[in-house]
Amino acid sequence: MKQIVKPIKDSWVLKSVQNTLLNDFETGRRNYTIFQVGKATLLRVSDVLRLKKSDVFDEKGRVKRNAYIIDKKTKKPNTLYLKPVERDLEDYYDWLKDWQAKHPRQSVFYSEWLFPSFTHPDRHIEERRYYMIMHKVGEKLHLNYLGTHTMRKTGAYMVYEQTNHNIALVMKLLNHSSEQMTLAYLGLDQETREHILDTIHFD
Repeated sequence: MKQIVKPIKDSWVLKSVQNTLLNDFETGRRNYTIFQVGKATLLRVSDVLRLKKSDVFDEKGRVKRNAYIIDKKTKKPNTLYLKPVERDLEDYYDWLKDWQAKHPRQSVFYSEWLFPSFTHPDRHIEERRYYMIMHKVGEKLHLNYLGTHTMRKTGAYMVYEQTNHNIALVMKLLNHSSEQMTLAYLGLDQETREHILDTIHFD
């Protein structure tokens, strides 16, 4: 049976997922930062993992205001606003530098990839590996709806809720071509229909 990945809607659950990602793995800071970047940029996991350090940091290691990429799936250009994750990226940069100093034979800090594989630093972490990380988090917290798309769906849901249901903005951020697609992606199409039906007097 195909797993249904849903957004995290509860702030306490979100905090638990973030804490587990950060503290339950040797490479926790990397795993956590992937999640944070995916949540704040609303990128697909394939695009998050393909980010390069040069997309995000300037030559002095400072976080850029924007990153400019081409979405792998849609081939559309996408401008990312990095300010919401600036602090997370700064912490990650320092952590990676520190890791490098302690493990001089693992050249993760010098990898071109923002999120390198720690076993093969010349490559970025694979989607399958990140799926396994999210799966372990789900098992520990007894959540059966976590997957690689959790971060994107959660970010999209947060924007939707905190902008008073501005579906047009969420659609633009997701690089979707229709509002219908966005509602379905968030699992809100059924929810929206039921909410409208609740307001109808059938008696």
